[in-house]
Formats: sequence, C-alpha cells, structure tokens
Amino acid sequence: MLIHKGAEANLYLEYWFGKTVIRKERIAKPYRIPQLDKHLRYSRTKNESKLLSVARNVGVPTPLVYFVDLDNFSIYIEYIEGQKVRDFIDSSDMKTIELIAEKIAQNIAKLHANNIIHSDLTTSNMIFYKDTLYFIDFGLSYFSTDIEDKAVDLHMLRRAIESTHILIGNTFYQKIISYYIKYYPEKARAIVSRTEEIACRGRYIERRKQ
Repeated sequence: MLIHKGAEANLYLEYWFGKTVIRKERIAKPYRIPQLDKHLRYSRTKNESKLLSVARNVGVPTPLVYFVDLDNFSIYIEYIEGQKVRDFIDSSDMKTIELIAEKIAQNIAKLHANNIIHSDLTTSNMIFYKDTLYFIDFGLSYFSTDIEDKAVDLHMLRRAIESTHILIGNTFYQKIISYYIKYYPEKARAIVSRTEEIACRGRYIERRKQ
C-alpha cells in the first residue's frame, strides 16, 4: 500500500516474510538520461542502506534494514509505529520538549562524532516510540569530517524547526544545541560557532538582495 509519494522515492507499507515493513523504492526520473538515472538510483539506494546500518551501529536508533533489492532500487526496512516529532511537539509541555530536545541532540552528536552527515534533519524525519527517538530517511546522507558540513547539518535543522514550529522554534533549537554541546564536547562548540557564521552569511545575502 502506497503511504507516501515523494520527489525521489515512494514509500509502501507491506507485509514481508511475516513482518510489517516499509519498502522505499527510488523512482525513475524521465528528464534524466536512462543510464545515468539507473546509476544514481542504484548508488543512492546502496548508500542509504549502508548509512542506516552504520548509524544504528554507532548508537543512533534507526529502522532495521531487512533487505536491499538493488535491482529494483528498493530497501525493506523496519516499520516504526510511533509519532513523528513534527506532529506532537508544538502541543507538548516543557518537560516533553526538553526530553525530545535531549534525545535529538544525543543522536546528532553520535552521528557527527562518527562523521555522518544526515542532510535532512527535520522533525518529520524523527519518530518517537516507546521512549526511543528514531532518525529516519538517510537518503541524502554521507560521510564527512568537515566542520562546515556538520555546521550546515545544524543550520538546516534550525531553519526546519523555526519554519515549522513557529511558537517554540527558537527555544526548542537552543535546547537541542545546549545538549549537543554536552554530548559532543570535543568539537561541538566549533561546529556551533560555524553554524552562526553560516546564518550570518545567509542574512547578509538576503540583505544584498533587497
């Protein structure tokens, strides 16, 4: 059953060998040269399945990867039943906001400490289930040791939070950052400082456009 139609991939809820799973299938793009299209879908499917597993191995809760069907550009992954953070955080009390912020920060700290850049850190890609905060959708993820890449990861998170959760956005983001520094003491301050530089560059460009 199709449950989500995306720009790059479709998600299907299926019953597979006795398990309820999500099948993520990368779809063809008619505007791309067919050979290039197949290469991109193949490599991105392979890359995402690898990064989901690596992230899980370093302590970040992610859906289990059950099977990778490279011939059909599909990944069969564990179905997580919980709620997306996007759907409940705005109506949560401060204690819950604090809890979720800490769990998000822990996950990001583990990713960055292991040089994994998620590249799509939004509250739509975080699922809370039985006191566990899962990160999903590693379709744009990659490995990098560059502070700039980690800072961009945080900058995009900030933009996503402040645009989606207008009333609590800044407070929520600042709580995440404070915990991020706590759980990644080796490099977090330098990364956060670079994030502020990126934000300043963005504001400067916007002013120049006016």
